[in-house]
Amino acid sequence: MTRQVRDVNGRLWTVHGTLEWRTPATEDDFEHDVAAGYVPGVVMLVLISVLVVALVAWMPTDVFVPGWLVLLIVLAILFFPARWAIRRPWTLIAETGDDGDGEPTERWMGTIRGYFSARNEITRIAKEISQDTQPSYEGILKPLT
Repeated sequence: MTRQVRDVNGRLWTVHGTLEWRTPATEDDFEHDVAAGYVPGVVMLVLISVLVVALVAWMPTDVFVPGWLVLLIVLAILFFPARWAIRRPWTLIAETGDDGDGEPTERWMGTIRGYFSARNEITRIAKEISQDTQPSYEGILKPLT
């Protein structure tokens, strides 16, 4: 998601967002960082797989399972991974100018959770820049020094 926006002074801003696969660590999260990594997810996946295999193996042969029930079970199993993927954090960046070395002269950065929230926030930031000279201080973006 990248947008080019021109502010009221004529400067060209680039507003873009990137998906973060890991939640960025902040100073507020330092004391509460007790994540065990991917091991609990793997254990749960193995446990669910064993239970599904046991259910199918012990099912009597004369039981008819309708297709819609199988589809419903698959959708229920895929709900949580899909929700996890949609709710990943996004880093939003608005930058403008060039100092001669290819680096932006002004750069604002912030983090938001969720694809749809990130898309709406980029649209809002682009609108703020087009109506003013920089992003709003009340938004999620904060200037980097």
